[in-house]
Amino acid sequence: MLTDGTGGNSSASGNPGDSLLEELNRDEEIQEDVGVDDDFNADDRQAWINAARWQPDPVEADPLKGSRNQRKVDILGMIVGIIGSKDQLVHEYRTMLAEKLLNKSDYDIDSEIRTLELLKIHFGESSLQKCEIMLNDLIGSKRTNANIKATMSQPSQTSGNNAVYMDTISATIISSNFWPPIQDEPVKLPESVDQLLNDYAARFHETKTPRKLHWKKSLGTVKLELQFDDRIMQFTVAPVHASIIMQFQDQKSWTSKDLAAAIEIPVDVLSRRIHFWISKGVISESAGVDSSDHVYTIMESMAETSKNAGSSGMQELLGGDEEEERSVSSVENQLLKEMTVYEKFIMGMLTNFGSMALDRIHNTLKMFCIADPPYDKSLQQLQSFLSGLVSEEKLEFRDGMYFLKK
Repeated sequence: MLTDGTGGNSSASGNPGDSLLEELNRDEEIQEDVGVDDDFNADDRQAWINAARWQPDPVEADPLKGSRNQRKVDILGMIVGIIGSKDQLVHEYRTMLAEKLLNKSDYDIDSEIRTLELLKIHFGESSLQKCEIMLNDLIGSKRTNANIKATMSQPSQTSGNNAVYMDTISATIISSNFWPPIQDEPVKLPESVDQLLNDYAARFHETKTPRKLHWKKSLGTVKLELQFDDRIMQFTVAPVHASIIMQFQDQKSWTSKDLAAAIEIPVDVLSRRIHFWISKGVISESAGVDSSDHVYTIMESMAETSKNAGSSGMQELLGGDEEEERSVSSVENQLLKEMTVYEKFIMGMLTNFGSMALDRIHNTLKMFCIADPPYDKSLQQLQSFLSGLVSEEKLEFRDGMYFLKK
């Protein structure tokens, strides 16, 4: 609800409190109202606000449970309680915000800025500083992108019969130190697109010396229009999907091994990614001479795609498995990576002391792990990491104590 740009759908239940952003807005309005009329008693003002928002309880409501209008539900407080702490909620929000920003096809972040300003009121500016830098990166990217295009008289780069123009490219330029870890898998883009990226990066270096761009080529979105013998189809996909389909411009059929080599990704990754085009009726799959090598063929006419229902017209978004398509590492993966640094400390402590309780391990790490990176994890995060070590059979847990696995 914090990151979908709408704050949730409150109309479904009829209760404005169901929308987190609406609650943030209401709280801010209350704060803005304070001081408007110094002669107006605060309690009276709140009473008028409550009266204006009053709604009768549903007919089927239980009168013994009291009216919903007589109790204030702190949704943010409830979420903090569920997640564990304010810092964990902010960390989760930052990860989800990064995912959303990296998949934007424009620079429209008005709703995200509004949400951040409201969250600052509740959590303070310091805890959301990195989120603010992320949004500023989008604002700066829009300005830089416009400046670079205005100063470049870039001719089109051609690939087959199709032209690729500089004005079709928009870059999101991020300050990587302030963003969550970015997941980037290798992929070879078509030569014409790659050349445009190199030209863009060279111009950026000229205008922003000594800074340079390092492209994350597997991230972002690509808008495609595919023209067939009897139809035109439009898609918005990930770069790896675009790279796959563009290989079929000059060659109508590929084996899985040759296609994977052409775009420089593993065959198993290709098998997952190309399923998107198969499901849309754009590519057909058949067995090759080698049982492990499949053959993929472009389907030029609707007659060939009659088995694939609903594959024509406008198709939106990033195909493939949701988890595979994440641009940002999940909070769980980030925590696991950060906690791995302390695994040797924990193993050493248990070697010396034989067995230790969770509290003692936590306090010992806080006492001795003060160098970079300092230990700043919560008790719940440590317990989750130790449970992982137990499941990996590196540790044992008995009677509230952790032991080294013998």
